[in-house]
Amino acid sequence: MAEMNSKMAPWREKLREIIFEAETPGGKVFDVALLLAIVLSVVAVMLESVAGVRARYGPQLRAAEWLFTALFTVEYLLRLICVGKPMRYALSFFGIVDFLAIVPTYLSVLLPGAQSLIVIRALRLLRVFRVMKLVHFVGEARMLRAALRASIRKVVVFLGTVLTLMLIIGALMYLIEGEEHGFTNIPESIYWTIVTMTTVGYGDIAPATVLGRILASMVMIMGYGIIAVPTGIVTVELAGARKRPISTRACNQCAAEGHDADAQFCKYCGATL
Repeated sequence: MAEMNSKMAPWREKLREIIFEAETPGGKVFDVALLLAIVLSVVAVMLESVAGVRARYGPQLRAAEWLFTALFTVEYLLRLICVGKPMRYALSFFGIVDFLAIVPTYLSVLLPGAQSLIVIRALRLLRVFRVMKLVHFVGEARMLRAALRASIRKVVVFLGTVLTLMLIIGALMYLIEGEEHGFTNIPESIYWTIVTMTTVGYGDIAPATVLGRILASMVMIMGYGIIAVPTGIVTVELAGARKRPISTRACNQCAAEGHDADAQFCKYCGATL
């Protein structure tokens, strides 16, 4: 792996440091300029969706859209050029987002209106964490992800129990109220149960009998407790998660980030950091 890393041409290594590394002077300037371009491109798309602005500045906004698309296309190609494993980066989260950020404009030539999908570029604003060197936020995100992964089975079992309970309550409400009070079928009654248990309460269907109102009151009270359970499960897992220091280094082969501070090899592709 180390031999493969050493064969990278000096100009590619320099380009990689500017594009992927947030701690270098060139990297900071590049990231700030990139974020500014992303914000301006998203604003241009939003303004173009306003009829009055589009009627007055439509040609200028479309020209700006193509200009930003050209810049992002060049940037995307440079990212693929300066990494050792371009396909791995292309299939990564940011690689896919970068690709989706430029595709809608080209699709708009064949499919009018597709350029509205350019708002996907807003996802690229996640790179602000690199610019502001908020490494601690990356660590917190990893802790949250680990907690969610550890609690997913418990939450799924809990949700399965809740869905079963909603089915039973919906059937009971259908039997109690009947079609004459708006509960025309069991699916309609289950819909009422979901709306009531989640404390949304649209009010389009309401029980009219005493027994139905008693059951509705129980469902309402039950809803408060049910909403709190998944939060408690995740909180327990989050409290037990162990935080490890995170580095801002990007792998020079696959451009992956989020490595441990003392890592010597990329945990995704095995290349030397």
